[in-house]
Amino acid sequence: MTSNLYRGAIRPPGFILAGGLSSRMGTPKALVRLGGVTLLERVATRLSPQVSRLHLNWNGDVPPSGLAGFEPISDETGGHAGPLAGILTAMRHVARVYPETSHVVTVPIDAPFFPLDLVASLEAGLKGADDIAIAFSRDVMHPVFGLWPVSITDDLADFLMRDEKRRVRSFIERHTMRRIDFPIGDAAGEELDPFVNVNTPQELADVEQMLVGERKAAP
Repeated sequence: MTSNLYRGAIRPPGFILAGGLSSRMGTPKALVRLGGVTLLERVATRLSPQVSRLHLNWNGDVPPSGLAGFEPISDETGGHAGPLAGILTAMRHVARVYPETSHVVTVPIDAPFFPLDLVASLEAGLKGADDIAIAFSRDVMHPVFGLWPVSITDDLADFLMRDEKRRVRSFIERHTMRRIDFPIGDAAGEELDPFVNVNTPQELADVEQMLVGERKAAP
């Protein structure tokens, strides 16, 4: 399946989803610094080697400091409709700009430790052309970490118009989903879920402390 997945491309294009309001953080999460590096830079550095092209889904004004060289792509639906709006934007962008590409990868801005083999593992789990591959860890689904077929774009657009809750899981349940399990890593002597996210200042402080402990524990 994966040999012809992208119709000639080596890897799929990827989208970092950073179009939310960041209301719990109080400031755009993409620009928050962890260990002196913005979450955007961390996520981009991690995802870039895994994809053919990397894009940023971003709504609103571009800050004076810029967006690490990215040209922002706004939600096509408007109104801050949640992660599914960003996924729909990614699908439509791929259909226009990379018409020979069948899938697109999405990751959220607030999870800076996702696996370096994320995309390869999602690819390996696909069995059908219209499958969605979704990351799991500890029996928990991480629905925004996905490899999405562009073939379901119209269904997603219809779902966003008709479903008031716009839950990613609910949309996934309409299609064939391949569950891809990832192991728990280790940092500073603690088990680390690679999909741990940073939504609040307290969570940011907790992860920062973990990184400090990891640096101290390094030989």
